[in-house]
Amino acid sequence: MTTILVTGAAGDTGRPTVERLLEKGFHVRALVRKDDARAQKLRDLGAEIVIGDMLSLRDIRLAMNGVQRAYFCFPLAEGLVEAGVIFAQAAKEADLELIVNMSHKQSRPAARSKATQNHWLSEQVFDWSGVPSVHLRVTFFAEWLLYIAPLIRYGRYVMPYDKDSRFAPIAGSDIARIIAGIIETPEAYVGKAIALHGPVEYSHEELAAEVSRVLGRPMPYEQVTVSTFLDLFGLQDAQAMRRHFEAVTIDQQEGLLAGTDDIGTAIIGAPLQTVEQFIEANRPSFVVDYPPAPLRS
Repeated sequence: MTTILVTGAAGDTGRPTVERLLEKGFHVRALVRKDDARAQKLRDLGAEIVIGDMLSLRDIRLAMNGVQRAYFCFPLAEGLVEAGVIFAQAAKEADLELIVNMSHKQSRPAARSKATQNHWLSEQVFDWSGVPSVHLRVTFFAEWLLYIAPLIRYGRYVMPYDKDSRFAPIAGSDIARIIAGIIETPEAYVGKAIALHGPVEYSHEELAAEVSRVLGRPMPYEQVTVSTFLDLFGLQDAQAMRRHFEAVTIDQQEGLLAGTDDIGTAIIGAPLQTVEQFIEANRPSFVVDYPPAPLRS
């Protein structure tokens, strides 16, 4: 049985990728940072859980032992290039058949964002390694709506981006189906950087209007500074996020996250999830569940 290593296995794309690969009959080794409730859920699904640090060559070599294919996903944090070098070295030693690498839509050598530049560098590292690789250059996730759900619940739609900047949000669950499809049948995609988008492109203002329509309450688009946005979520000290979001604001104004495609649909053989379907699938996150009023005699 083919064994697949999934990094970031408790995250927005890692978790559903584990599920889709298990459905396809693969043995899945899920790399997580700690053995918590999220790891236990993956274990209950049938995944083999491995605890490790992506910045430890020892940990990644151990995780890679007996693996044939892998999904590489690193969080928005310092250390991506180092993690990419470590992963590529371990993959080369293990003679891996395939790496599917999560990157940024606007990946390029002259990126304003260090995080985006590091994604481009990591793409080069995987290519230099000689391990067959596929790079997924993905636009904004639909999960951004879940990130701001604590505000949406109380009638505010707040983002740090220009209201007219356009993108086609794609759900993490669809990205997972695409990843699983490539891992299952990689031949047409090896050596390529694939741009992935959701099914419908919106401006940020149009997306706020769509969310308002689906939830049935008006929420005008509210643009704030990156600093204010991070403060709203208690992330005022998240300097890597601050620098990245400030750079992405300009990237979006230049249209670098815009566009649509039919690649994802072709890979999975089904339509991608719409914003309305995403909201309905996650509706409890967007509404306040008030307790019933006490009965009065």
